[in-house]
Amino acid sequence: MIRFIDTHKDLFGVEPICRVLATTFTGGFITSRGYRAAKARAPAARTLTDQQLIPELVRIHQENYRVYGVRKMWQAMKRAGWAIGRDKTYRLMRAAGIQGVHRGRRPVTTRAAKTPDNCPDLVNRLFRDDAPHRLWVADFTYVRTASGFCYTAFITDVFSRKIVG
Repeated sequence: MIRFIDTHKDLFGVEPICRVLATTFTGGFITSRGYRAAKARAPAARTLTDQQLIPELVRIHQENYRVYGVRKMWQAMKRAGWAIGRDKTYRLMRAAGIQGVHRGRRPVTTRAAKTPDNCPDLVNRLFRDDAPHRLWVADFTYVRTASGFCYTAFITDVFSRKIVG
């Protein structure tokens, strides 16, 4: 709310913005007096520690070739003497716009055909039926395993939605 008022106060003024907001919202400060009190309030302790920790997080991230994720950054911050939790490390890394590098490559699951698909749609995209074992559909997917990717195919009965093969 304060950020919105700060953004638009030069164009409209604080009092008119607060007047319009008071008719649309219930609760909270929606007066110019409440806005000024909030602006004069001292920053919270969390805000102050965040302002102190974010440059340290960025420095440690850069020292480690910008590859550390949340868990390694959390351990590095503890080694550097900062008592910080893993969730707070995640929140501050997201606020600073830094993230770790992911290992490996993403699988290519779909390759576009060079020619248009001329296979007819035999069910006309109607995946419902009145009785079991009258319409089966097939699909396949890939599963990431420790040794690589494994492709799995399923044949499903449309009526009961059970895998039959």
